[in-house]
Amino acid sequence: MSRASTVLYHKFKRVPWFLLCLICITASLGFAMLYSAANGALHPWCLPQMIRFSFGLGVMFTIAMIPLNLWLRLAYVSYGISIILLVAVHLFGDIGMGAQRWLDLGILKIQPSEVAKITTILALARYFHRFPPHKHTSLLFIAVPMAMIAVPLALILKQPNLGTATLLGGICVWMMFASGMHRRYFVFGLIAIAVAAPVAWQTMHDYQKRRVMTFLNPSADPLGDGYNITQSIIAIGSGGLTGRGFTQGSQTQLDFLPEKQTDFIFTVLAEELGFLGGALLLCTYTAMIISIIGMAYHSASLFGMLIAHGIAAMLSLHLLINTGMVMGMLPVVGIPLPLLSYGGSIMLSIQIAFGLVMNVWVHRDEKLTFYG
Repeated sequence: MSRASTVLYHKFKRVPWFLLCLICITASLGFAMLYSAANGALHPWCLPQMIRFSFGLGVMFTIAMIPLNLWLRLAYVSYGISIILLVAVHLFGDIGMGAQRWLDLGILKIQPSEVAKITTILALARYFHRFPPHKHTSLLFIAVPMAMIAVPLALILKQPNLGTATLLGGICVWMMFASGMHRRYFVFGLIAIAVAAPVAWQTMHDYQKRRVMTFLNPSADPLGDGYNITQSIIAIGSGGLTGRGFTQGSQTQLDFLPEKQTDFIFTVLAEELGFLGGALLLCTYTAMIISIIGMAYHSASLFGMLIAHGIAAMLSLHLLINTGMVMGMLPVVGIPLPLLSYGGSIMLSIQIAFGLVMNVWVHRDEKLTFYG
């Protein structure tokens, strides 16, 4: 066996198989829900999703085997490419449902905001690896990462895509906290948000304001803006403890539930598998998040630790916002549920994210020395 083959074999043995099993179980549950949402058919959602996931598994393993040091070197480059893609969306992007979020590259159609979540995590991890917060306390130190965050946030908000922008902001705050940044910066941030809130409200689009008002009082317009959340709450409530049964959900099968294959896929599960099915799914996600955070603290480098924390934040916030949204606890902002919601961009981005986490674990003993 050659030296390269030996190295690859040892890396393969270090793959976090427990996490991979959780990913496959969750994705399989998603396939079943998409099959049910299509009234018991593989098309148009289940089979394409299975093909995407299978392709993504190969991507995950490829990413996991690449030396962590190479991801350090590529962090800023990938971030720059994602910014170019976000700018390209505003110049050439496809418009759908009143927003300009997609970029048609011919062979595939991508949502650059999904790419930006991953690349911003890499860029911030590299910056804090080079400038650990406990060694740098000047205002210039914090100005640089704030600018790195502000650029993709502004471009995503302009699409407009409030949900993804909110999620990206939350990921960055989590990473800054995990990096050891002094708490005074977070206090200043909270004050700035409170001061800027009235201005932000005035700059929001009308449909975004209606979503907030619908969240506060969904019964005010049950056949209009409040329709989605009203039907979702009815479906979840009708599921009871054990659910109506697989492919037997009335709200799902009779098409009362809109966007059931994407943002409201958790509602399909809760109606058909009940509280127990929903609780099982949440436990699976929780186990993923806890295992990723555990991997973060086994990394020998701050770069690896912060990547894992960023992915844990990404998964946690997707889960929190999506489930809160479909249960009427948060405004509807169009955040999909990873591994369950139908969509190519979200599936590929979350599998790339998992690939990076696996990479951090496989190379957990690697001490990075490149600071250029």
